[in-house]
Amino acid sequence: MRDYYEILGVARDADGETIKKAYRKLALKYHPDRNGGSKEAEESFKEATEAYEVLRDQQKRAAYDRYGHAGVSGRGGAAGGGFAGFDFADALNVFMRDFGGFGFEEVFRARAGARRNRRAPDARIRLPITLPEVVTGVKRKLKLELSDACDVCDGSGAEPGSDVTTCETCNGAGEVRRVQQSILGQMVSVGTCPSCGGEGSRVEKPCGNCRGTGSVRREREVEVEVPPGVSSGDYLTLRGQGNGGGRGAQRGDLIVVLDVEEDPRFTRDGADLFHELAVTFSQAALGAEIEVPTVDGSATIEVPAGTQSGRLLRMRGRGLPRLRGGGRGDQLVRVNVWTPNRLNAEQERLMRQLAELEDEPPADGARPAGGGFWSKVKEALSG
Repeated sequence: MRDYYEILGVARDADGETIKKAYRKLALKYHPDRNGGSKEAEESFKEATEAYEVLRDQQKRAAYDRYGHAGVSGRGGAAGGGFAGFDFADALNVFMRDFGGFGFEEVFRARAGARRNRRAPDARIRLPITLPEVVTGVKRKLKLELSDACDVCDGSGAEPGSDVTTCETCNGAGEVRRVQQSILGQMVSVGTCPSCGGEGSRVEKPCGNCRGTGSVRREREVEVEVPPGVSSGDYLTLRGQGNGGGRGAQRGDLIVVLDVEEDPRFTRDGADLFHELAVTFSQAALGAEIEVPTVDGSATIEVPAGTQSGRLLRMRGRGLPRLRGGGRGDQLVRVNVWTPNRLNAEQERLMRQLAELEDEPPADGARPAGGGFWSKVKEALSG
């Protein structure tokens, strides 16, 4: 997959206006209707639009700059969205959204042979999950209150027995058109009919149950399957599981935004987990095997003799699954030598004996070699 900056021909520090101008130039150059319906041109048009959609958005651009294509494709590859399946219709809609694009939607509709149906609004919910559920994935059955077709008027919005007439403004098309000259020649712009709101019909006597909307609120049960390795902010798109459409509209989607609850035992960094382990002076000096918590249970870790406070120990494969495969991350354990703040008489006597026998600390002992804790973290992560 090509670099998005390379596709648009802009520098990595290009501002938003430069990115927008570069995309507009490419979109006009590669539009298939200016290239005899060329499939190669269509692919270039989609490629340029995908690059533009990422680089125009500050959050997506930051993720792309840091992680490359993996940073943006995951916003729903397995988690239900992202740019997988970015098609010609999507690309046309992006161009129309930002540049007017007179006639582009009409071009697509003519090619598809049918006008797109209206859709009910998507529903959006937040789903909290625990860190252990990130390891295994989880299935949840949710009870939600969503709109659905009115069972009195069967979604028509009209009182039973009353008439539904064809809209005179659009003659039932649900849209109005106007011809306009553009840089691509004579183009047709398409807009929603102002009289019927895009429905193509008008209700003479609204249904008393739904007040003419064709839909009512009712409880529905939806099953959600969350894959392993997700993070807070990832989302799942359940097609056709959202609000139901009245008056002929299609059911919308259900967008499930995931919220991974914090676990006080761990700090998360992608697929890796960090855990703080307190050990006694004798355990650090003599070495010890200590049981530590892991995200899916517990495990024994060996603290080598002579371990200094701040040392990082790696537990391979004890972290979280990677969302798009590639195994699991690691758990990194930071050892902290615990100093008791109160000693009993026997402990104090023994410590005083030890003080007479122990060696002086090294001259650089106040600052561990290598630059301190974060240098150790970087070293451990690259090891």
